[in-house]
Amino acid sequence: MNNDTIQAIEAQNITNAKKLSIIAFSGEFDRLTAAFTIATGAAAVGYEVNIFFTFWGLNAIKKENGRAAIGNNFITKIFGLMMGGLSNTPTSRFNFCGIGPWIFRKLMSKNNVATLEQLVEAAKTLGINLYACEMAMHVLGLKKNDFINEVKDELGVASFLKISEGGRTIFI
Repeated sequence: MNNDTIQAIEAQNITNAKKLSIIAFSGEFDRLTAAFTIATGAAAVGYEVNIFFTFWGLNAIKKENGRAAIGNNFITKIFGLMMGGLSNTPTSRFNFCGIGPWIFRKLMSKNNVATLEQLVEAAKTLGINLYACEMAMHVLGLKKNDFINEVKDELGVASFLKISEGGRTIFI
């Protein structure tokens, strides 16, 4: 992160008292849905919202939907195959051999509740700040261009803590 970005964040910290930062560690459908529901709700009522995606949570911001052998060695390519983007996220419980997310999407649509994909689009529209964990990217063999364009930056923990300063932080 460059000095201009840090200075802008520091200035924002002084003027913006309503701030929520979310650490999205899980790549599971229901947990990502919860993270994006809380994030979009907070942004809709005027909060500055930052989401820091790490490890399997990076699956939520993957550019390509579907499984692909991305990475720079055999092991990272296996990880790439495991991360299939939003359309391939399992549920944390009762995945039912992969149909759990499909069941949830049907129930959500039937009950006029935003689906995970709709929540991600809403997050983009609301200007929620999306960040990728630099360390997890290195471990998983990912690059910034593997993610959607709305990802503002790849950050280390210290930089994310600086951005989060002065607000609430939750871990999902």
